[in-house]
Amino acid sequence: MLDLIHVNPNSGDPIYRQLHEQIVRLIVGGQLPSGTTLPSVRTIAEHFSVNPMTVSRAIQQLVEQGWLERRRGQATQVAERLAATEQLSTDLLLPAIDGLIQQSKQLGFDIEQVTVAIQKRWEEN
Repeated sequence: MLDLIHVNPNSGDPIYRQLHEQIVRLIVGGQLPSGTTLPSVRTIAEHFSVNPMTVSRAIQQLVEQGWLERRRGQATQVAERLAATEQLSTDLLLPAIDGLIQQSKQLGFDIEQVTVAIQKRWEEN
């Protein structure tokens, strides 16, 4: 799981927010299915060389939002989600799509040019 998360300490976003957003994406995207056990806070903190309180803050927010669940004496696990994950996936992409649209318009691209560029990158990745 940790190899799927990338933390950028030079980003304008706080590390706890980066962790939070990426774990949500992994859950919604199906890479972390319900019941998956997360590494301990200490393990995550050591892996990313960050303060354990930073990791703890991200995990606590995920628990409060229902993405993860903690049970006394057990490791933190991905919670069972009953909501429609397709809509959640779309919602997670909207900020990036909005940014792409704005930048494309500023550069004078039309929708067809953007679509071709996206298709090309999609096939390269």
